[in-house]
Amino acid sequence: MTRALSQKMRFLTFISIALLGYVHGYNLQNTYLAPWSTMDEPLTFTTFFEYFISNGFLRFRIPVLFLISGYLYAQYDNKPYGERTKKRFVTLIIPYLMWSAIGLLVTFALQQFSFTAAAVEATQLDQMGDNRPYTEIGWKGILFRWLLVPISFQLWFIFTLFVYNVMYPFIRLMVLKLPWVWFAITFFLWFTLFNVRYIEGQGLFFFSLGIWLQKRQINIEKEPRWFSLGLAWIFFLGTCLVKTFIAFEFEPNTLATIWTLSIIYNLAVISGVIAVWFSVDRLAAWWMSHEMLKDSAAYSFFIYGFHIPLLAYVMKMVLIILGNWPYARLFSFIMVPFAIIVFCIVIATALKKSVPRFYRLLTGGRGF
Repeated sequence: MTRALSQKMRFLTFISIALLGYVHGYNLQNTYLAPWSTMDEPLTFTTFFEYFISNGFLRFRIPVLFLISGYLYAQYDNKPYGERTKKRFVTLIIPYLMWSAIGLLVTFALQQFSFTAAAVEATQLDQMGDNRPYTEIGWKGILFRWLLVPISFQLWFIFTLFVYNVMYPFIRLMVLKLPWVWFAITFFLWFTLFNVRYIEGQGLFFFSLGIWLQKRQINIEKEPRWFSLGLAWIFFLGTCLVKTFIAFEFEPNTLATIWTLSIIYNLAVISGVIAVWFSVDRLAAWWMSHEMLKDSAAYSFFIYGFHIPLLAYVMKMVLIILGNWPYARLFSFIMVPFAIIVFCIVIATALKKSVPRFYRLLTGGRGF
């Protein structure tokens, strides 16, 4: 792998994770945006902008992260399976358990004060739907949340990635021996938005695609001659715009609406992955050539682990404080995620310097 490609992957990893702040930082009345989600509040600039960004324009990120993960993992087939799996347990599952515990601790701490407790309860972040104080839920409920349904819901990604790493020999075999069969299956699972706990179509398809690109030595640094970057961006932005308008206009919870939004969502994702991949070369080179910006990319994993539930709680607190100010929601959506990202980098820098061993465990050794 060339130095330029390595830097591009590091940059895209950082950007994809940092932008999670805006995917998870929306403050719409619909608090959970699935690909087929419609809107039951009036169409305004704020609601349109937040839906367009959170549930359209930025949805290329997870596929990009899975694709990069598959590509990089496929480079180390010379190492024994047991050794690689053990290492991935340390770099994925140990951080999963630590960040899950931190999310619980942050939530518990905020539940001890009336103002912050009200914000935590109003956020309705608990995946079990039980937003009572943890003192009422009890130890069994806390243990279940720590291990299986963390309040830091973004952790599903690294658990799923570990599952795919464990499955890697089988996935690689299918990719190399029966690629058309395997990609037909995984494409179908992705396109139908298949998801059963930690096995889901989106990740499996793009993780497999990363493996295939690496094993076939496909040149992914230069865009093909037949490819038009301008048309890719027009199609990508167009599908995101159409999807956003449909979300406000179509009848909710009907089969036609669900399938229409799901299909357009997938078209936006695949075109977004392609458009972004072939657009960031110069930006990545510029970013990685500046020491301060390059250093910020080393904190990707810390941002990923720490931004939820903190972002959700701070967003709710800011909205409570701003009250009925006309631009409160738009201002919060733009500024709070940015502030949380900066805060994460500051805390990560301090921890890395003061308690490097603890920081290494938290991040699985990333950033050193």
